[in-house]
Amino acid sequence: MRDATPLNDDSGTVPNRADSATAVIDAQGIVTGWSAGAERLLGYPRQAAIGRSVIRLLGVDADMVRSLRVALGGRSTTTLLRHRDGQHVEVQLRAYPWFDGEGHAQQLVVATPPERPQPDLATAEEAFAQCHLPVMVYDSELRAVRASVGAERELGLSEEQMRGRRVTDILPPHICHAVEDGMRRVFMTGEAEQFHVRGRARPEAREGVWSITVSPLRSPAGQVRLLELSALDVTDQHLARERLALLNDVSAQVGSTLDVMRTAQEMADVAVGRLADFVTIDLLDSLFRGVEPTPSATGTVALRRAAQQSVLPGVPEALARPGDVDEYPDYTPPVRCLATGRPSVHRTVDENYEDWQQADPQRAEVVRAFGIHSVMVIPLRARGITLGVAVLARHRREETFAQDDVLLAEDIGARAAVAVDNARRYTLERETALALQRSLLPRRLAAQEAVEVAYRYLPARTRAGLGGDWFDVIPLSGARVALVVGDVVGHGLRASATMGRLRTAVRTLADVDVPADELLTQLDDLVTQVAAEEETTAGHHDPDLGLPTGLVATCLYVVYDPVSRRCTAATAGHPPPAVVTSAGKVDFADVPPGPPLGVGGLPFETVEWELPPGSLLALYTDGLVQGEEHDLGSGLSRLRRCLEQPSGSLEATCGDLIRTLLPAQPQDDVALLVARTRALDTSRVATWDLPSDPAAVAGARAEVLARLAAWHLDDVAFTAELVVSELITNAIRYGQPPIQLRLIREAALICEVSDSSSTAPHLRRARTFDEGGRGLLLVAQFAQRWGTRHRAEGKTIWAEIELPGPRA
Repeated sequence: MRDATPLNDDSGTVPNRADSATAVIDAQGIVTGWSAGAERLLGYPRQAAIGRSVIRLLGVDADMVRSLRVALGGRSTTTLLRHRDGQHVEVQLRAYPWFDGEGHAQQLVVATPPERPQPDLATAEEAFAQCHLPVMVYDSELRAVRASVGAERELGLSEEQMRGRRVTDILPPHICHAVEDGMRRVFMTGEAEQFHVRGRARPEAREGVWSITVSPLRSPAGQVRLLELSALDVTDQHLARERLALLNDVSAQVGSTLDVMRTAQEMADVAVGRLADFVTIDLLDSLFRGVEPTPSATGTVALRRAAQQSVLPGVPEALARPGDVDEYPDYTPPVRCLATGRPSVHRTVDENYEDWQQADPQRAEVVRAFGIHSVMVIPLRARGITLGVAVLARHRREETFAQDDVLLAEDIGARAAVAVDNARRYTLERETALALQRSLLPRRLAAQEAVEVAYRYLPARTRAGLGGDWFDVIPLSGARVALVVGDVVGHGLRASATMGRLRTAVRTLADVDVPADELLTQLDDLVTQVAAEEETTAGHHDPDLGLPTGLVATCLYVVYDPVSRRCTAATAGHPPPAVVTSAGKVDFADVPPGPPLGVGGLPFETVEWELPPGSLLALYTDGLVQGEEHDLGSGLSRLRRCLEQPSGSLEATCGDLIRTLLPAQPQDDVALLVARTRALDTSRVATWDLPSDPAAVAGARAEVLARLAAWHLDDVAFTAELVVSELITNAIRYGQPPIQLRLIREAALICEVSDSSSTAPHLRRARTFDEGGRGLLLVAQFAQRWGTRHRAEGKTIWAEIELPGPRA
């Protein structure tokens, strides 16, 4: 700065502080002088400041410009000046008159950092001593040096009593070890640590959770000489987090299955140890019988123990086992809870609880033996129905149940009750569907001699519900038998009901001897019609029911003739049957694949092949060979390998297939039908070709009587003679040659007359003076059953005559 002479005036003298920054400004506002203090304060070196406008140098902001003008006007002001690095520096600014060596008037501007009040060390000491937060200072030997008022209050000791003592001399062992370990780590690392401890600060205090912060106190040289330990009571926040975590676990863990008992046990498992020491869950016994709860007429309520759990191994506090039913009087807390729908908290010394103990000495003994002191009863309500009660007890924890515990338990009970009710409803619906399905499936297979059969039906074990799988064995005319398996796509009551309709339709069509391909065509029309009806009526149903309109099913229809040993099959989108010869060779029948039922408009084809006697047919639904772990192709390969292993009987074969091919919890229904073919001995079949001449009737009667005598069937000779005579006469009169008569001796005597006419006979009422029209009426009266089946080359009229005594 150039030599200049300051003038003292009324404004005072120029400050002489070591941290002041000075600059000389000429009349045009140009910097003509710049001190070292100004360089330190604002960062501009002298050569960069001299000759520049002070406004441009420091006063770009409008507030700064005003402050500079105020200072240049002779008044003191506080403002922000711009540092060379762009930051702002707060200063106290004032200007003084100044003259340079030539006598030109200038101004000396002095910028001084504002004076800061020095801390009052005595006041800081008082602030530490009076701090209500527990704060303590420890030396390198972990001995107490200082303690705040908050520490004295929480620990119940004065600062004098704690000075020189270690944490282990003040706090319980399980707390002090965690704290001292943290203090040692801070001394070693020099880094602050924060952790949580749980316990009592003093014996008479309640248990709490504390957030401990240990911070290093360093010397001017940077060495850790002391530690500051502060404690913050976070019990409420910790309990809130625990409650939220418990509710989250209830949502995640309770209701994982649709089993009522398992769901109740999941609730007990989650609550014990975290909310209570012993938990029991009792549900109304009527719920397990599928009956909605109603008020008790006697005042006592039957409750079934659904679940229980304890912090002690083996649940020794329990007086019952899961599944046991107990009668509770109307004055007991569980029954009152059921009646009011409100929770209640009891101390075991309360009058109403003591009345229960006096009436139940065994319960009173458990209370005394385990020291149960607090009990909470929570209703389990869902969808407006009280399903049961949960009883929670404490004997390990010293705290009694508080209002917060009641609210938490209510929330847990509400969530668990919904899961229990879902399981209950699912079980009821499943049992209903299963009962419906069992009523639609064959309870016992009809007697026939064409095949030996064994079967298995396994409902699915999933939440999707029962499916529409079915099977059947239908005796046909001419000693033949039809083997059927089918599957309605989907699950639930709709699938089961549709299955029943299809099974009834198959039986009806089989009774009139409809060929296999035509039978599937008729079923396809039926499924299409049912789907159309559902689509039409869907608009009249509640949309929330979600009634589906698509309907698809598969079916395999196989007919076996023990006389010719030939097998005929047709399929509608169903896996082919497995064929095992008596030599043990396994193959799948090459049945032309047809579309599933419900697709409509596509034809079905049949295939026919001869089976050696003793061959085995395996018919099944896709649930046996297809699952999540393997596709249909690999499933069929596994089925082939299983059938290659011989079993002692058909029942053993079914059992082996089920055990080998299915998981423990099948994802789909499974129907399995296994049949071993038999061949009818030629000695039990007699066939005659007859001329189309009425005179041939007498000769045919004679042949029939002779054959019946050889078969020792004289008891039915008259009936058989009459039936054969009428059938042959009807064929000669109304049919076309060639005409053939066949007798089959099976469980019944089968009489068949075939001709090449496709005209079906029918019963009619003959008038009094009519000479004909009574033939088929006589056949219907004397035969056990009769009918007509059509063939490609004509028709066959057949009649079965019941044989007396045991089967031949």
